[in-house]
Amino acid sequence: MPTSILKDKSRFDLNYYDESKTANAFHSHFEYEVYYFHKGSCTYLIGDKIYTLSPGDVILMNGLTLHRPRVLNKEEYVRSTIHFDPEFFKKMLSGMSMECLLQPFMVLNSCRLHLNAEQKEEFEAALKRMDEFNNEKTEISTYRFQLAFVELLTILYAFTKEAMENQHKAEDTSDQADHVQQVISFIESHYMEDLSLERLEQELHFSKYYLSKIFKKVTGFTVFHYVYHRRINQAKIVFLLGPSSRVTDVSFNVGFKHPAHFSRVFKKLTGVSPEQYKKSIYS
Repeated sequence: MPTSILKDKSRFDLNYYDESKTANAFHSHFEYEVYYFHKGSCTYLIGDKIYTLSPGDVILMNGLTLHRPRVLNKEEYVRSTIHFDPEFFKKMLSGMSMECLLQPFMVLNSCRLHLNAEQKEEFEAALKRMDEFNNEKTEISTYRFQLAFVELLTILYAFTKEAMENQHKAEDTSDQADHVQQVISFIESHYMEDLSLERLEQELHFSKYYLSKIFKKVTGFTVFHYVYHRRINQAKIVFLLGPSSRVTDVSFNVGFKHPAHFSRVFKKLTGVSPEQYKKSIYS
């Protein structure tokens, strides 16, 4: 069902068990989104992350990060999606002292959850109840629809509570962590350019020796191991979206000076050459 009985009141959209295939470009929106993958084949791109989905996967999104599914024409693709205005439901939930149910979208931003068999059964049952109340379109069913959605948010909160607690524990507010975050933010904006420790030192005003030491301490990676991962991940996204992309062009566009170096790093990090990776996508 492409729309819900609450749409006019709260910018709420329920699309249940959708089997259609439409072209989806990268997009963003202000609504929070719950995406549930029922069955088929789909690769989902959110920002610089690539998720190969399995039936029973849930994606939670704050909506602002660019995202899109990639679906092969010959493959089945069944999903349910919910888009909702967080401000409307924040007011509604605060009246019940339950605004914490929106925390997964704020704390985890955009994340993928693997549901086990029991969680999958519980989540699918809640989705189905929402759709049934949505189809009735009566005054009482409207109330029950809202309650069913609150139940769904409660289920998601339970699924993500441990992840959120781990996220809070991992948030190091020390100066070193802040400095590493500055390095990561700079790399995110400039990974496709010629990067060196000397440039980081000049741009961020920290000693390159200090940056190298704290980056490895906080992340477990060297600075350039991280840069290479970011570049290769971007190359994989380009290959996914553009089957005709030339390996040489992609290598230059993601920041490598020499295609041979790009190919070596790509194989080291993925286990296959760029050419083999392209063939595996479109075979």
